[in-house]
Amino acid sequence: MKDCPSCGGSYPDIEGPVHPYMSSTPGCWAVYGEVLAREYSDRAYFEVHRLTVDTYAVQHPGGEDRQSIQSVGVHLVRLCLFLEEDLAAEHANAAMLEAGKRKHTFERLEPPASFGTLTAADVAKAGSADEHKRLVRAWAEGTWASWSMHHDQVRAWLPSNRGGHR
Repeated sequence: MKDCPSCGGSYPDIEGPVHPYMSSTPGCWAVYGEVLAREYSDRAYFEVHRLTVDTYAVQHPGGEDRQSIQSVGVHLVRLCLFLEEDLAAEHANAAMLEAGKRKHTFERLEPPASFGTLTAADVAKAGSADEHKRLVRAWAEGTWASWSMHHDQVRAWLPSNRGGHR
């Protein structure tokens, strides 16, 4: 087993691909892929898919390049919309896309020292769709809380027209 330098989760120590600009171990990336496969293959799991994507992205923020900065920014925006404004997935996604039109203005946010206690490894162990959804929600909430020193900046990036549909 090997700990991921970003999320801190323990994953199989394997050789393999990683995301081009998110920082993770091959084992972490592979387990995340398994979580995504479960969500894509069963509609009951897919309900939380965007939370999964956003949470993983901001738990593995990458470096100081423009693409990493923009990725973290838009995924934090959508987490904010889901968790603080309780927007439905389609409205949160539309608002994230709107915020993304200004992503070239986003500045790098210093990542927190810890991203919370849950990781993709915890979600992968879910035994049912209900447990999966509960774990993804808790993972997202803990990860969002870990970025609390930047919440005001993320809120400033929110588009004024967010749809407001819950």
